[in-house]
Amino acid sequence: MLDLEITVPTVVRSKAEIVVPKSVRRKAGLKVGDRVEFIVSGRVINIIPKLPYANDIFTPDKTAPITKARQEMREGKYVTLEQLEYDLARKK
Repeated sequence: MLDLEITVPTVVRSKAEIVVPKSVRRKAGLKVGDRVEFIVSGRVINIIPKLPYANDIFTPDKTAPITKARQEMREGKYVTLEQLEYDLARKK
């Protein structure tokens, strides 16, 4: 199945707002509340879906071990990923 591009004209509104047509949102998989990023190159604007950060989808108790591990790696406690994974597995 070919993944064809679609072209849908739209108008820049008085408050410089641009509505992304439903067919474009559906094709791109965008949903209400999704975040996007604009990348501008000359007169071309690319709209890229922003992936969620861990803090957006995990609770603080789930991200705490990751935050702690990152800090320990910065401090030089872990030299390899295998060492970190081994210690994390032992703490479960």
